[in-house]
Amino acid sequence: MLTMSTGVSTSTDKNIVDRSRSHRNRAVSKAVRQTRERLQNGHSRNFDREMMLMHIDTLLQGAAVVPIFAVIVAVLGVYLTRDAQILFWTIPILTAHAINMLLGRKARKQEISAEGARKWRQVFLLGQLLMGFCWAIFATQSCSTCGGDSFVLYKGATLLVAIGITAMSSFMLPRAVPFSFAPVTVALVVTAILTRKPSDIALTAAISVAVVFFTFITIRMYQSNLKILSFQSEKDDLIVELEVAKSMSDEARRRAEEANLAKSRFLASMSHELRTPLNAILGFSEVMSAEVMGPLNNPTYREYTTDIHRSGQHLLNLINEILDLSRIEAGKYELNEEAISLLDIAEDCIGMVQLRARGKNISISSQFEAQLPSVWADEKSLRQVILNLLSNAVKFTPQGGEIAVKVGWTAGGGEYVAIKDNGPGIPEEEIPVVLSAFGQGSIAIKSAEQGTGLGLPIVQAILAKHDGQFVLKSKLREGTEVIAILPAKRVLQSLPAIEDAPLVERRKKSFA
Repeated sequence: MLTMSTGVSTSTDKNIVDRSRSHRNRAVSKAVRQTRERLQNGHSRNFDREMMLMHIDTLLQGAAVVPIFAVIVAVLGVYLTRDAQILFWTIPILTAHAINMLLGRKARKQEISAEGARKWRQVFLLGQLLMGFCWAIFATQSCSTCGGDSFVLYKGATLLVAIGITAMSSFMLPRAVPFSFAPVTVALVVTAILTRKPSDIALTAAISVAVVFFTFITIRMYQSNLKILSFQSEKDDLIVELEVAKSMSDEARRRAEEANLAKSRFLASMSHELRTPLNAILGFSEVMSAEVMGPLNNPTYREYTTDIHRSGQHLLNLINEILDLSRIEAGKYELNEEAISLLDIAEDCIGMVQLRARGKNISISSQFEAQLPSVWADEKSLRQVILNLLSNAVKFTPQGGEIAVKVGWTAGGGEYVAIKDNGPGIPEEEIPVVLSAFGQGSIAIKSAEQGTGLGLPIVQAILAKHDGQFVLKSKLREGTEVIAILPAKRVLQSLPAIEDAPLVERRKKSFA
């Protein structure tokens, strides 16, 4: 068995629980609760507020487009009509545009809620309707001095560009295009009815189709932005959920580390306190059994001393197993590697359990590969592995059973030790339990010789430290076979000595 330091840790090491960190648990619980509420509400949320904020930003960013366009239209109108009266049309359109800009600035300064977004949508639609009346004034303009249909083409091109500008700047505002150009369409229809000119009818039809087309385009763009916002919201919710999961994982890891640290400190502190009285019990029981201080006249007392020694030795083995597993889990299990022979270790371990096996009338047969080379490993650890596996085989093999021990080569050039018994076996579903720490199968629970359930986990850990493998094969009522495998890189092949080339040449010359 491996031993651990018997040094007693300082008083500060015995402060196992750090209660000053309890506030972190409350913070994590609060973050989890808030995130869960957000995620639950996120499935039914709408994006009126987000769309309104985007409309306000687009409106204010394109504030100079309408004034520049109005000035260009007015200049072209004066050039075509040779009349400056059309300049007066720019006054209402610029005024209406200024009103919309003021509304946008006011809305940006406020904290808009979902309910407030619906109210502001109605306000901005009224602002677009006001712009529509201004464009209707432009649509009713006429030119008596213009020849042909040049002025109609001028109005048509201007209104088409205006519809495009409105659609691009207000696609975040549903129904902005119909509100803006419904007055224009009505004015053109009335004009076409009154004049019955083909050019006016054609202009009315073109503008009506353009309004319908751009309305459809803005609806599609609005829906696309809704999908984008929905995807972005889902992504944000997932990111937040991942952050919460990470914080919960960090908290769980911190608790696990504290618990592991507390366990390690407890075992380090208690190892000396546990072993010191056990050593005294074992020593005095041996003295009493050997009757060093005088004979024990009562034979029952002699039996009691033997039982005391056996029970103390069993308890010491259990403590050593727990301490070994603790060192392995803490990463403090160091290997003292050297060249050793698996054959010799296996023979020694068979000799150590032979007496116990004879007591149960169990025969142990061995099949060893001849001339196996040495391996580079920790002798004490491998001895513990083989002895543990042999002890388990003897423990669970019934009276008159058989145990076979094999040592040989693996297919990959490594070496293995296999131990097979004809005991009760292990049910297939219980194998993962048996291989886990403190895990015991139903056969072990029913057995009178119960242990801690740490033997096989320690075997697996020691072999893993040697870069080896542990294999357990078992079937109910057919027995169990365990195999400890060391990799080929730990096998030490014996190589012939290599002489220095110049030295060989000199020897040849001397003999010549």
